[in-house]
Amino acid sequence: MADIVVLNLQGKYQPTIADHFFQVLAGHQAQILDIEQSASHEHFSCAALLSLADNTDAALLFKDVVYFGHRFGINVHIEPISEDDYQRWLIDKQHPRYIVTLLAKQVTAHYLMSISRLALEHGLTIERMERLSAPVDVNTPPAVSCIELMLRGLPESLPQLRNHCLQVAQELDVDLAIQKDSVYRRSRRLVAFDMDSTLIQAEVIDELAKEAGVGGKVAAITEQAMRGELDFKASFAKRMKLLKGLDESVLAKVAKRLQLTEGTAKLIPTLHKLGYKTAIISGGFTYFARYLQQKLGIDYVFANELEIVDGKLTGDVIGEVIDGQRKAALLQSLASQEHLVMDQVIAVGDGANDLPMLGVAGLGVAFRAKPMVKTAAKQSISTLGLDALLYLLGYRDQDLP
Repeated sequence: MADIVVLNLQGKYQPTIADHFFQVLAGHQAQILDIEQSASHEHFSCAALLSLADNTDAALLFKDVVYFGHRFGINVHIEPISEDDYQRWLIDKQHPRYIVTLLAKQVTAHYLMSISRLALEHGLTIERMERLSAPVDVNTPPAVSCIELMLRGLPESLPQLRNHCLQVAQELDVDLAIQKDSVYRRSRRLVAFDMDSTLIQAEVIDELAKEAGVGGKVAAITEQAMRGELDFKASFAKRMKLLKGLDESVLAKVAKRLQLTEGTAKLIPTLHKLGYKTAIISGGFTYFARYLQQKLGIDYVFANELEIVDGKLTGDVIGEVIDGQRKAALLQSLASQEHLVMDQVIAVGDGANDLPMLGVAGLGVAFRAKPMVKTAAKQSISTLGLDALLYLLGYRDQDLP
């Protein structure tokens, strides 16, 4: 086997460092097996794994590298790699990669220590860390912070790893999302949202109930349904009957007072600029979903159509009620229509009736959800706004349109 060495360089960043370093290596016909370079806060760091040709004068190469380091004030460390170490490195590089996204108001060293310990317990190594949120002004504490970590290894149990992440997130009062890195992470093209308590800060049926004078009764049933304690269709029928006779004019009144969830106004247009299609798949009502569609430019809407006779709600809906299973089926049908595989689809929701939809999507995210839903979903966002979804997709603030 040819001689293999690792060169580690560290020092103050200068624009011409990389050019001169590669000139040195090129002069000795070194083959680059692996390389990583970063420049942050005027600090330069580079690690290069080199294979040296049989006719390479290794001593002269090392001398030239050390001289280069002296010229530029760079610390140089040279380490030979044995054949066994090289073979272990090759095997490690074939292990799957996992992306852990840390979401919090501010990031402390304690948070990263907890993630590092979690990784070690599951046989994973941290290969890379990067801040995705905007740079921090030390005089103005950030309201949003995101650190993305790339881990590599073979965890014994991915479900156990996810559960451990959820446990650590709860202890730290942060969000930790873990996803297997794959080609689909940056090729997702469809995002489907629940409406009530996801895109908007209300359950519309509760707002209609307030207008009908039965707010307390309907809200109690809604809460049980969202927690998964009641069958959605049965609870939906009970709530609808309480709205019988409500005047149609109330719909516009309720629509005007609906408030978008934090981050929605930024997220939807950004997704469109990035080439995503968006959809509302809701157990709520089409009147309000179409209102949001016009306001936000949503591409597709699926919801329940209120039955109205003589200007009054009848207490029924037209057609099949959209429950959890129907949501999942609609999402799969829409993906097929868009010529996408399910790994290219994202679903976001907060209630128990969203779980089937979250389960079939390549990325299913529980947003500010009930504990049971957070535990059942693969990913969750609770500490930041809805636009934190962009971090889960790997986008940096400075990259966004």
